[in-house]
Amino acid sequence: MIVGVGVDVVDLTRFERAVERTPGLITRLFTENERGLALRSLAARFAAKEALLKALGESTGVSWHDMEIVRNAHGTPSFLLSAGAAAIAHRRGVTHVHVSMTHDGPVATAFVIAEGREAS
Repeated sequence: MIVGVGVDVVDLTRFERAVERTPGLITRLFTENERGLALRSLAARFAAKEALLKALGESTGVSWHDMEIVRNAHGTPSFLLSAGAAAIAHRRGVTHVHVSMTHDGPVATAFVIAEGREAS
C-alpha cells in the first residue's frame, strides 16, 4: 500500500549560488558519505530528501542527516533512515521507500514513494 508520495525539483543554478554563499551548507545537508559528489548529484539528493519529507507528511524532529541516500552494488539509490526520519516512517507504517533521482539541464528532480501498511 502506498502511504505517501513526494516530488521535488531543485534549480541547479540557485543551489550552486546557495552553496557558494553558505559554504557550511554541504556539511549541514549531507552526511559524510554523501559529500564529495558533483553539485548536480548533491542537488538531486537534496530534492530526494525534500520529496521524502513530503511523502512522510511531516518533518518535525528530522535532521538532514537522518535521511542518507545510499547505493547498492548495482548503483540503485535508496534511503538509509535514522533518528527522526526513521521514527516518522515507523509511526506512519512505512516499510519501504522507493526513490528516483535525475539531473538534466538546469534542474535536479526526485520522486519518492513511501510504501507500507497504514498506521492504526
